[in-house]
Amino acid sequence: MTSTRVLVAEDDRAIRELLVHHLARDGFVAVEAVDGPTALRLAREGADLVLLDIGLPGIDGFEIARTLRREGRYMPLVIVTARADEVDRIVGFELGADDYVVKPFSPREVVARLRAILRRSGMKAASVPAVLRLGRLEIDHSAREVRVDGRDVGLKPREYALLVALASNAGVAFSRDTLLERVWGYDFEGDERTVDVHVRRLRMKLEEQHKLEACLHTVHGFGYKFAQT
Repeated sequence: MTSTRVLVAEDDRAIRELLVHHLARDGFVAVEAVDGPTALRLAREGADLVLLDIGLPGIDGFEIARTLRREGRYMPLVIVTARADEVDRIVGFELGADDYVVKPFSPREVVARLRAILRRSGMKAASVPAVLRLGRLEIDHSAREVRVDGRDVGLKPREYALLVALASNAGVAFSRDTLLERVWGYDFEGDERTVDVHVRRLRMKLEEQHKLEACLHTVHGFGYKFAQT
Protein backbone atom coordinates (compact mmCIF):
# COMPACT_ATOMS: atom_id res chain seq x y z
CA MET A 1 0.00 0.00 0.00
CA THR A 2 3.01 2.31 0.44
CA SER A 3 3.08 3.07 -3.28
CA THR A 4 -0.60 4.06 -3.44
CA ARG A 5 -0.73 7.69 -4.53
CA VAL A 6 -3.72 9.71 -3.26
CA LEU A 7 -4.41 13.21 -4.53
CA VAL A 8 -5.97 15.37 -1.79
CA ALA A 9 -7.68 18.28 -3.56
CA GLU A 10 -8.92 20.52 -0.75
CA ASP A 11 -8.61 24.29 -0.32
CA ASP A 12 -9.23 24.27 3.45
CA ARG A 13 -5.72 24.03 4.91
CA ALA A 14 -6.73 22.47 8.23
CA ILE A 15 -8.81 19.74 6.59
CA ARG A 16 -6.18 19.10 3.94
CA GLU A 17 -3.37 18.74 6.47
CA LEU A 18 -5.50 16.46 8.65
CA LEU A 19 -6.25 14.16 5.72
CA VAL A 20 -2.63 14.14 4.57
CA HIS A 21 -1.46 13.30 8.10
CA HIS A 22 -3.80 10.30 8.42
CA LEU A 23 -3.06 9.07 4.91
CA ALA A 24 0.69 9.24 5.48
CA ARG A 25 0.34 7.48 8.83
CA ASP A 26 -1.49 4.63 7.06
CA GLY A 27 1.18 4.25 4.39
CA PHE A 28 -0.30 6.24 1.50
CA VAL A 29 1.64 8.73 -0.61
CA ALA A 30 -0.40 11.94 -0.36
CA VAL A 31 -0.17 14.70 -3.00
CA GLU A 32 -1.83 18.06 -2.26
CA ALA A 33 -3.77 20.51 -4.42
CA VAL A 34 -5.35 23.73 -3.15
CA ASP A 35 -7.24 24.75 -6.30
CA GLY A 36 -9.02 23.19 -9.27
CA PRO A 37 -6.42 23.72 -12.01
CA THR A 38 -3.67 22.19 -9.85
CA ALA A 39 -5.91 19.25 -8.93
CA LEU A 40 -6.73 18.55 -12.58
CA ARG A 41 -3.05 18.73 -13.57
CA LEU A 42 -1.94 16.39 -10.78
CA ALA A 43 -4.74 13.93 -11.50
CA ARG A 44 -3.69 13.84 -15.15
CA GLU A 45 -0.08 13.24 -14.12
CA GLY A 46 -1.16 10.15 -12.23
CA ALA A 47 -3.05 9.25 -9.07
CA ASP A 48 -4.39 5.95 -7.80
CA LEU A 49 -7.29 7.72 -6.09
CA VAL A 50 -8.55 11.31 -5.85
CA LEU A 51 -10.13 12.94 -2.80
CA LEU A 52 -11.94 15.82 -4.47
CA ASP A 53 -13.53 18.80 -2.74
CA ILE A 54 -16.49 20.19 -4.68
CA GLY A 55 -15.82 23.82 -3.75
CA LEU A 56 -12.32 24.19 -5.16
CA PRO A 57 -11.40 27.64 -6.52
CA GLY A 58 -10.71 27.97 -10.23
CA ILE A 59 -12.43 24.75 -11.34
CA ASP A 60 -14.99 23.10 -9.08
CA GLY A 61 -14.87 19.44 -8.17
CA PHE A 62 -17.82 18.47 -10.36
CA GLU A 63 -16.15 19.90 -13.45
CA ILE A 64 -12.87 18.15 -12.60
CA ALA A 65 -14.71 14.82 -12.22
CA ARG A 66 -16.54 15.41 -15.50
CA THR A 67 -13.29 16.24 -17.30
CA LEU A 68 -11.39 13.22 -15.97
CA ARG A 69 -14.17 10.82 -16.93
CA ARG A 70 -14.54 12.43 -20.37
CA GLU A 71 -10.83 11.89 -20.93
CA GLY A 72 -11.16 8.22 -20.00
CA ARG A 73 -9.31 8.53 -16.69
CA TYR A 74 -11.04 6.07 -14.40
CA MET A 75 -9.12 6.26 -11.12
CA PRO A 76 -11.49 6.10 -8.12
CA LEU A 77 -12.94 9.47 -7.12
CA VAL A 78 -14.21 10.36 -3.65
CA ILE A 79 -16.15 13.60 -3.42
CA VAL A 80 -15.55 15.65 -0.25
CA THR A 81 -17.96 18.47 0.48
CA ALA A 82 -19.77 20.50 3.12
CA ARG A 83 -22.99 20.18 1.11
CA ALA A 84 -25.23 17.26 2.02
CA ASP A 85 -27.98 17.98 -0.52
CA GLU A 86 -29.31 14.88 -2.25
CA VAL A 87 -29.06 16.62 -5.63
CA ASP A 88 -25.32 17.18 -5.15
CA ARG A 89 -24.85 13.54 -4.16
CA ILE A 90 -26.74 12.33 -7.22
CA VAL A 91 -24.73 14.61 -9.52
CA GLY A 92 -21.49 13.31 -8.02
CA PHE A 93 -22.44 9.68 -8.53
CA GLU A 94 -23.73 10.34 -12.05
CA LEU A 95 -20.30 11.79 -12.86
CA GLY A 96 -18.70 8.56 -11.74
CA ALA A 97 -17.76 9.24 -8.12
CA ASP A 98 -17.08 6.09 -6.08
CA ASP A 99 -18.02 7.60 -2.74
CA TYR A 100 -19.25 10.83 -1.17
CA VAL A 101 -17.98 12.22 2.17
CA VAL A 102 -19.78 15.09 3.91
CA LYS A 103 -17.96 17.46 6.26
CA PRO A 104 -17.44 17.21 9.17
CA PHE A 105 -16.07 13.68 8.95
CA SER A 106 -13.78 11.29 10.76
CA PRO A 107 -10.43 11.10 8.93
CA ARG A 108 -10.04 7.51 10.12
CA GLU A 109 -13.37 6.63 8.49
CA VAL A 110 -12.26 8.34 5.27
CA VAL A 111 -9.06 6.28 5.18
CA ALA A 112 -11.08 3.11 5.82
CA ARG A 113 -13.38 3.98 2.92
CA LEU A 114 -10.41 4.58 0.64
CA ARG A 115 -8.98 1.17 1.49
CA ALA A 116 -12.34 -0.46 0.75
CA ILE A 117 -12.61 1.35 -2.60
CA LEU A 118 -9.08 0.36 -3.59
CA ARG A 119 -9.78 -3.27 -2.68
CA ARG A 120 -12.89 -3.25 -4.89
CA SER A 121 -11.25 -1.42 -7.76
CA GLY A 122 -9.89 -3.78 -10.37
CA MET A 123 -8.40 -1.24 -12.76
CA LYS A 124 -6.17 1.83 -13.01
CA ALA A 125 -6.97 4.93 -15.02
CA ALA A 126 -4.17 4.34 -17.50
CA SER A 127 -5.46 0.84 -18.27
CA VAL A 128 -8.74 2.10 -19.71
CA PRO A 129 -8.46 3.46 -23.27
CA ALA A 130 -10.50 6.45 -24.39
CA VAL A 131 -12.42 4.09 -26.69
CA LEU A 132 -12.86 0.49 -25.58
CA ARG A 133 -13.56 -1.84 -28.51
CA LEU A 134 -14.94 -5.29 -27.82
CA GLY A 135 -15.93 -6.89 -31.09
CA ARG A 136 -19.02 -5.13 -32.45
CA LEU A 137 -19.34 -3.23 -29.17
CA GLU A 138 -17.60 0.12 -28.71
CA ILE A 139 -17.52 2.19 -25.51
CA ASP A 140 -16.49 5.80 -26.12
CA HIS A 141 -15.60 7.40 -22.77
CA SER A 142 -15.09 10.89 -24.19
CA ALA A 143 -18.56 10.94 -25.74
CA ARG A 144 -20.05 8.75 -23.00
CA GLU A 145 -21.62 6.63 -25.72
CA VAL A 146 -21.98 2.91 -26.28
CA ARG A 147 -22.21 1.88 -29.92
CA VAL A 148 -22.90 -1.38 -31.72
CA ASP A 149 -21.74 -1.42 -35.36
CA GLY A 150 -21.21 2.34 -35.04
CA ARG A 151 -24.78 3.09 -33.89
CA ASP A 152 -25.41 4.70 -30.50
CA VAL A 153 -27.31 2.32 -28.22
CA GLY A 154 -28.73 5.16 -26.12
CA LEU A 155 -27.86 4.03 -22.61
CA LYS A 156 -28.94 5.93 -19.52
CA PRO A 157 -26.17 7.07 -17.10
CA ARG A 158 -26.51 4.13 -14.69
CA GLU A 159 -26.69 1.63 -17.54
CA TYR A 160 -23.56 3.16 -19.04
CA ALA A 161 -21.68 3.09 -15.71
CA LEU A 162 -22.68 -0.54 -15.08
CA LEU A 163 -21.56 -1.64 -18.53
CA VAL A 164 -18.23 0.21 -18.14
CA ALA A 165 -17.60 -1.42 -14.76
CA LEU A 166 -18.13 -4.89 -16.24
CA ALA A 167 -16.65 -4.45 -19.73
CA SER A 168 -13.49 -2.74 -18.44
CA ASN A 169 -12.82 -5.87 -16.40
CA ALA A 170 -13.78 -8.56 -18.90
CA GLY A 171 -13.78 -12.02 -17.39
CA VAL A 172 -13.89 -10.76 -13.79
CA ALA A 173 -16.98 -11.73 -11.80
CA PHE A 174 -18.44 -8.96 -9.64
CA SER A 175 -20.89 -9.53 -6.82
CA ARG A 176 -24.12 -7.56 -6.82
CA ASP A 177 -22.99 -5.74 -3.67
CA THR A 178 -19.73 -4.67 -5.32
CA LEU A 179 -21.59 -3.40 -8.39
CA LEU A 180 -24.00 -1.46 -6.19
CA GLU A 181 -21.08 0.21 -4.42
CA ARG A 182 -19.13 0.96 -7.62
CA VAL A 183 -22.04 2.20 -9.73
CA TRP A 184 -24.62 3.50 -7.25
CA GLY A 185 -22.34 4.51 -4.41
CA TYR A 186 -21.46 3.63 -0.85
CA ASP A 187 -24.64 5.08 0.69
CA PHE A 188 -27.15 3.72 -1.82
CA GLU A 189 -30.21 2.48 0.08
CA GLY A 190 -31.67 0.18 -2.57
CA ASP A 191 -31.19 -3.58 -2.80
CA GLU A 192 -29.49 -6.07 -5.10
CA ARG A 193 -32.50 -6.27 -7.41
CA THR A 194 -31.53 -2.84 -8.73
CA VAL A 195 -28.50 -4.47 -10.39
CA ASP A 196 -30.66 -7.23 -11.88
CA VAL A 197 -33.08 -4.68 -13.35
CA HIS A 198 -30.28 -2.71 -15.00
CA VAL A 199 -28.63 -5.86 -16.38
CA ARG A 200 -31.97 -6.83 -17.95
CA ARG A 201 -32.20 -3.38 -19.55
CA LEU A 202 -28.67 -3.68 -20.91
CA ARG A 203 -29.41 -7.11 -22.35
CA MET A 204 -32.56 -5.80 -23.98
CA LYS A 205 -30.78 -2.86 -25.60
CA LEU A 206 -27.63 -4.73 -26.63
CA GLU A 207 -28.86 -8.24 -27.41
CA GLU A 208 -32.49 -7.81 -28.40
CA GLN A 209 -32.50 -4.39 -30.06
CA HIS A 210 -29.03 -4.53 -31.64
CA LYS A 211 -28.60 -8.31 -31.97
CA LEU A 212 -25.31 -8.36 -30.09
CA GLU A 213 -24.19 -11.81 -29.02
CA ALA A 214 -24.71 -12.36 -25.28
CA CYS A 215 -21.83 -10.84 -23.30
CA LEU A 216 -23.36 -10.11 -19.87
CA HIS A 217 -23.23 -13.44 -18.08
CA THR A 218 -24.91 -14.30 -14.80
CA VAL A 219 -22.71 -15.88 -12.14
CA HIS A 220 -25.40 -17.78 -10.26
CA GLY A 221 -25.67 -16.97 -6.58
CA PHE A 222 -23.09 -14.21 -6.89
CA GLY A 223 -23.42 -11.55 -9.58
CA TYR A 224 -22.33 -10.84 -13.15
CA LYS A 225 -19.34 -10.75 -15.48
CA PHE A 226 -18.62 -9.49 -18.97
CA ALA A 227 -17.51 -12.29 -21.27
CA GLN A 228 -16.23 -11.05 -24.62
CA THR A 229 -17.31 -13.26 -27.52
